[in-house]
Amino acid sequence: MTSPSTQAAQSPSAAHTILPLRLGDPRVAPLLSGLLEEYTARYGDRYGGATNELARFPAEDFAPPHGAFLMVREAGTSVAGGAFRRFDARTAELKRIWTHPEHRRRGLARVVLGALEAEAAKRGYSRLYLTTGPRQPEAVALYLAAGYTPLFDLDADPEELGHLAFEKHLG
Repeated sequence: MTSPSTQAAQSPSAAHTILPLRLGDPRVAPLLSGLLEEYTARYGDRYGGATNELARFPAEDFAPPHGAFLMVREAGTSVAGGAFRRFDARTAELKRIWTHPEHRRRGLARVVLGALEAEAAKRGYSRLYLTTGPRQPEAVALYLAAGYTPLFDLDADPEELGHLAFEKHLG
């Protein structure tokens, strides 16, 4: 398998290609517009609005050598993706994990998560950190199923907690 950091890599399905891209690449636009639409629908103006959330970090944060942005493409279409940025010297923070609504429930988020984990480990990170919102129960389920440890009380009301933090140590 070819490394995602140097060129396109085949995911577990031959129908998918995982590409390392820059945030400004036009192939990333569907993911960003989809996130904007979804965050707006789920949260409205909470947390300062989706536009502010997506602009909170500069594009350089998601570029090598400390970050990465990976896109899953299928038949020339961007169907899923995600990124990480440097959180601290040993920790990468996962961000912008998203799957196009027409391609959900096919395991693509797991493909993205696995590719991000592998790339972060390759870059020398030993820990992953992320937060998700209280109105994204499918994301919580994904992270729990993928072995992430919640850094919050799972029995608490997610709306009262706000951001739901997770971590995973890479071995």
